Amino acid sequence: MKAVVSSSILKDSRDAGVEAASKALKGIKHPKLGFVFSSIKYNQVELLDGVKSVNPELKTIGCTSSGAIMTPEGIISGEDGFVGLMVLEDNELNVGIAASERGNDPRETGRKIAREAMKDAHKDHPPVAFAMFANPAEEEYYLKGIQDVIGEVPMFGGSAADDAVAGEWKVLCENKSIGDGCAVALFYTTKEIKNVFTGEFEETNTYGVVTKVEDDRRIVEIDGVPALKKYAEWIGANPDDLMGQNLLVASIPHALGVKTVKGDLTAVRHPMIGNEDYSFNVGAKVAEHTALILLHNDVDGLINGAVKAIREVKEGFDPGALFLVHCGGRKLHIGDRVDEDFVAIKNACGDVPFIVAFTFGEYGQMNHSGAQIGGLSLSFTGFAK
Repeated sequence: MKAVVSSSILKDSRDAGVEAASKALKGIKHPKLGFVFSSIKYNQVELLDGVKSVNPELKTIGCTSSGAIMTPEGIISGEDGFVGLMVLEDNELNVGIAASERGNDPRETGRKIAREAMKDAHKDHPPVAFAMFANPAEEEYYLKGIQDVIGEVPMFGGSAADDAVAGEWKVLCENKSIGDGCAVALFYTTKEIKNVFTGEFEETNTYGVVTKVEDDRRIVEIDGVPALKKYAEWIGANPDDLMGQNLLVASIPHALGVKTVKGDLTAVRHPMIGNEDYSFNVGAKVAEHTALILLHNDVDGLINGAVKAIREVKEGFDPGALFLVHCGGRKLHIGDRVDEDFVAIKNACGDVPFIVAFTFGEYGQMNHSGAQIGGLSLSFTGFAK
């Protein structure tokens, strides 16, 4: 596996795409896939057109990233926009991609794009792994639809993000820029693709049972008590101070966790919006009658968690490329220490080409947990040389 990573902060969207692609494709004879992550400030269709103008055969997939990306060159951001591109090349790699707007049924849309991606790869059997990118909302249903077609093979990816949780995010695939939908890339290869999915939060001894949920992601009651009041009690806060997006910021060091059935993974749930009825919305699905565990982390823990995850990917494994999905909320809490986060990530990656995208949802699995959707998490993927 060979990978080249590039970026651009040119003001013009198409020019930025041209510059990033021109850099990334130097020395690449037969590119198989380009992961592309960009600023919401760009016109995404023009950006993708610029990439394609350099090499029309390059398949592209990705999403908008919150505020910045990281590459070995540094933290890439700009007043006018930014874009990063990781191009993969390997004789033994075949990738099929597809994307679609949501449609009437996200699960059926997942089935549709999985079939189209198999056709794009000229395959009639499941891949060894797949990447998914979707808008924040119904990721679990897209995932189920994809799995209806290809089964439960390893997955990785993340949800498109913007700069202010304002719904300006886009999912990117070929020449498509999608605000409400999903994209998938199916990987056919004989070489290992290794994913580490983790929040790296500490579990506390505080927990409660979800007694009422509405619309999958709005927790109404915990232990029969209005959910926001119970949560505020847990973290020593006034529930009235956690209304709206105040909760999103306040909850980053105090996330919630749901243990998977096998017990080896605690999937993180990020409390995001406090509602007037003292319910609150989280960034991934929660089921009634399951236990929510109060988690804890600080800035040191968030930075060290990224290093630990990279080391785990590299343990007993020789990657030719590292694709790192890093929650945008974690970056928000790291704040003005983000330079430390970058240095720690770069040092842990060493000489391996990498790209970091900041997302509003992360996807992966750990220790045969099955594919999971989480928040405030890391989904770090290595592609074997």
